[in-house]
Amino acid sequence: MIYSLNGTIIHTEPNMVVIECGGVGYKCLTTMNTMRVLPRNGEKAMVYTHMIVREDAVELCGFAEQSELNCFKLLTAVSGVGAKVAIALLSEFTPEQIAVAVSSGDSKRLTKASGIGNKIAQRIVLELKDKVKNITPTVSSDITAGGVSPAVIAEGNISKALGALAVLGYSPDEVTPFMGNIDPNLPVERIIGETLKAIGKK
Repeated sequence: MIYSLNGTIIHTEPNMVVIECGGVGYKCLTTMNTMRVLPRNGEKAMVYTHMIVREDAVELCGFAEQSELNCFKLLTAVSGVGAKVAIALLSEFTPEQIAVAVSSGDSKRLTKASGIGNKIAQRIVLELKDKVKNITPTVSSDITAGGVSPAVIAEGNISKALGALAVLGYSPDEVTPFMGNIDPNLPVERIIGETLKAIGKK
């Protein structure tokens, strides 16, 4: 399995980038959000990758952020959701926005992505929300010492952010130590983004 690619961009197209590593050009399907942050042709870039093996093809997908890769894996685990659908969603929305839509049951929001109808949007919300419905934001004393009080966690945007982060595969015990310096009054998507940034810097 190829975990990541670190090399020179030699070609780009909408939702596709070719990165040359050691003389070999790797074609990666990708999102428009990743395309927006990648450097120009001829410059160095690194992407996190996920390989999809089908009977008729082998496809490599690449993402600028680990959170986008994680969200892609979760989306493609939903029945009927392939790489094309997941890339369409992650081209329209950030992982944080998808997590908030799923945790709040807002399937209609997902239909704003190209080619995403009501049926597939509802399936994504139902299946991903079902995976995290038993996760509750309870914390140990060690986590409370990290700066997030139980009262703050139990209500408001921190609680909503924890539910959304659970959609992305993070348990409350994993993320609350990184929330101590985050303003709990920020919008939910900002809290999620700041938390993911803090985790990435660890």
